[in-house]
Amino acid sequence: MPSDQWHLSHDLDEFHLRAGEFIRSRPVLHNTPLTTLEKWRTQPGAYAPGSVLFGRLEGDGGTEAVFYRPSSNRLTLTPLAPERADALAGRLLALGHTLAGVTADHGTAAAFAGAWARRAGAVPAVRVRMQLYRLGTLTPPDPRPQGRGRPVGREDHEHLMRWCREFAADVGEQVVIDAGTWAGTRFAEKRYTYWETPDGTPVSMAGANPMVAGMVRLDPVYTPARLRGRGYGAAVTAEVSRAALAAGATEVVLYTNAANPTSNALYRRLGYQQVADWAVYDFM
Repeated sequence: MPSDQWHLSHDLDEFHLRAGEFIRSRPVLHNTPLTTLEKWRTQPGAYAPGSVLFGRLEGDGGTEAVFYRPSSNRLTLTPLAPERADALAGRLLALGHTLAGVTADHGTAAAFAGAWARRAGAVPAVRVRMQLYRLGTLTPPDPRPQGRGRPVGREDHEHLMRWCREFAADVGEQVVIDAGTWAGTRFAEKRYTYWETPDGTPVSMAGANPMVAGMVRLDPVYTPARLRGRGYGAAVTAEVSRAALAAGATEVVLYTNAANPTSNALYRRLGYQQVADWAVYDFM
């Protein structure tokens, strides 16, 4: 397919106007663009005009794929056939663009990383392989650990930031999380729930992104290492999943680390079903 069917711009409003319906049409596979665009469009200060390169692939039937590249210089891409991934790599290089990496479903990410390596001479390296899950029928854990779920309040903010720092360190994210940077991190826009023991001690947490197009993505789910293996993570995940359904969500999704069989088995027991493999590549 000719590469000139890709339309590139730095205009968030135009991109949303022309590609928003396509993105909403597949809320599970497009969950990351959905939540990211919603954040940029609705949260003051989250988006700096002109800071993001947007792209949409137009065919006879309308938009067929999209990407965006924010200031991190990392490309987020919806599913593409290999020849289209190659054409996009050629188009971006011809225009003088550089990239630090790509995130997409496994097939698309691998195809684009290979094309970028051939064309740009970069060395692609897989940072992490993930699995995308969607909720089928919620099955609460049995037995359920003692305690209850409760919303995280303002009085918990320091504790919440500490747990987000610990989570980021666990998954290898290089991010500063403190009172001064919190609003600009990917953790700020979520609603959090703690699972706490009967004496009120928090032992696990789960975050939920705002609902968009009927979809809620859970992220992050974190239990401190010393408290794992007691069912707390399953309990808080089930609690947040139930709340999302009660709020009207038609799709509840989450990503897992493909290298962690324990967490993947936990989510399957709760009723989550794998939809796709995902990959994050760095370009060296």
